[in-house]
Amino acid sequence: MTTIPFVPRLKKSSTRASAPKVPNLTPEQLEDFGNEMDALRQRILADLGEEDATYIRNVVKRQQQLEVAGRALFYLPPAWPLAVAALSLSKILENMEIGHNVMHGQYDWMGDPNLSSRIYDWDNVCPGEQWKYSHNYIHHTFTNILGKDRDIGYGILRMDEDQPWHPYYLGNPVYAVLLMLFFEWGVAMHDLEVENIVKGKRKIEENAHMHSAIMKKVKKQALKDYLIFPALTGPLFPLTFAGNVTANLIRNVWAFNIIFCGHFPAGVATFTEEECEDESRGHWYYRQLLGSANISGGDLLHMLSGNLSHQIEHHLFPDIPARRYRSISVEVQEICERYGIEYNTGPLHKQLFSVAKKICHFALPDRKPKATEPEPERVDVPAAA
Repeated sequence: MTTIPFVPRLKKSSTRASAPKVPNLTPEQLEDFGNEMDALRQRILADLGEEDATYIRNVVKRQQQLEVAGRALFYLPPAWPLAVAALSLSKILENMEIGHNVMHGQYDWMGDPNLSSRIYDWDNVCPGEQWKYSHNYIHHTFTNILGKDRDIGYGILRMDEDQPWHPYYLGNPVYAVLLMLFFEWGVAMHDLEVENIVKGKRKIEENAHMHSAIMKKVKKQALKDYLIFPALTGPLFPLTFAGNVTANLIRNVWAFNIIFCGHFPAGVATFTEEECEDESRGHWYYRQLLGSANISGGDLLHMLSGNLSHQIEHHLFPDIPARRYRSISVEVQEICERYGIEYNTGPLHKQLFSVAKKICHFALPDRKPKATEPEPERVDVPAAA
């Protein structure tokens, strides 16, 4: 266990109305906190069963029905908006509630090859195997650690004050919009570390082993959405092509907003590598909580977000079926309250505004801190927590 006090840097430039509370947890309290989280995880894993299996199979069935309906409706030009809507919903469900969660191994316990993390590859230009390395391993292991978690800004945006400012970042809002529109392509290019190649920190030859997999997946997706299915509609090719483009754009915009609202709204903490050296299990859980945020809403929002509207619970328990996050969140909030840890949640419009404000804020050079600027409130937690 580390003997260095764990003090995450909750930014003074935060766009929250008031600075979040930073609990002074002792190593013993952090260990107790980690034990409680471990016990919660084990209890849920032991309870998995037919209800969970039925849920994901029903989602897959609905997703397939929506895709068939969308593809079929393109043969009826007046139904074009309905076709786009059905295909968009199909792609959102496949990427968020099925692909993302299946590739996390959330349903490996079922033994169903169609829902196996080792086999499944999603409807996305990013190869599943590459995504599982950059996301499941790098991001979920080193969540919000500057210099380790490349999801902070995706190599394109400045999302933290400890990312040195450069005139390039004046385009932060423009880059964010482009990344949102072409999000699947941004995810596919993520592992190539293009920004480090430009800076001379990485050689293009180091990416050779990834090029063929990316190009193979790009060709597969492009043929499916932009040639084969449009060609099947004959003279309606232009309309079908435009419909597929639109459905992919809608899916990209939705995925970008859900993911950014879970990772970058005001009050989310970032960490240095030094702060996380020799990190205990309790520290890891603590970092996941402080480095994530939730989106409040109803059943439809949770399903269409792949339950990543509960990003806190996902970062705590990435291998638990996401449909369980909503019920788990009640107990997680109760534990957070006892340990004095702020549980960051809010409606979609509030989190979206917060993210947009942060993107614009970090586009500009850093302002000199005022001498009277308050530090985040520190709260001592009783040992009995």
